[in-house]
Amino acid sequence: MSNRKVEAQHVLASAPTDRNLCRFRALGCQTTHSNQEVLRSCLLIIFATKPHVLPAVLAEVAPVVTTEHILVSVAAGVSLSTLEELLPPNSRVLRVSPNLPCVIQEGAMVMARGRHAGSSEAKLLQDLLEACGQCEEVPEAHMDIHTGLSGSGVAFVCTFSEALAEGAIKMGMPSSLAHRITAQTLLGTAKMLLQEGQHPAQLRTDVCTPGGTTIYGLHALEQGGLRAAAMSAVEAATNRAKELSRK
Repeated sequence: MSNRKVEAQHVLASAPTDRNLCRFRALGCQTTHSNQEVLRSCLLIIFATKPHVLPAVLAEVAPVVTTEHILVSVAAGVSLSTLEELLPPNSRVLRVSPNLPCVIQEGAMVMARGRHAGSSEAKLLQDLLEACGQCEEVPEAHMDIHTGLSGSGVAFVCTFSEALAEGAIKMGMPSSLAHRITAQTLLGTAKMLLQEGQHPAQLRTDVCTPGGTTIYGLHALEQGGLRAAAMSAVEAATNRAKELSRK
């Protein structure tokens, strides 16, 4: 809504209690306590519930679902096949996996479509989600990998950011300054990678000079096993996402 892709008065939000709807009302959205009312009033439906709650919500709305509806789930671990089993035949279903920076319109999201959702539905959803950052359509098999890479990756990057800053603090820089410079360094590097389309290895090579400070620092990172640790972190988080998906 902040990007004006959707006007607030065209949004109808549903939740069991008023406590969950106050923020929507403050934005100028319509609200209700009836999930079926949302289905009767809107064609694009986003299910933003906890995974264990979603089956009951789908059972509640299934009687009013039609083939005109576009049904989008952001519930982690609930597969497209499960969604399609819980909804009427030929329902147009899609899944979205967001990450935390969506709240500042800098998210990294992926989406996957079910058997009956076509390219027009995918394009509509992608256009809307790009108001919150970058959105890529992927095979559903990549959803759990995205959770390990980008969902959990926010915490991995924060850990690396904290470690970089603490290195500067150890060498005598004030803490607040070290953290600000670290965050800007990460932001600037990310923008260069995205805007110039470079592989990280190329940008890393560009920064290195023979016998300079960077290659000495990179050697220390290699000795500490940074590369292997980062790869193992994504692997572990992805495998955990897959385990949760099977529960």
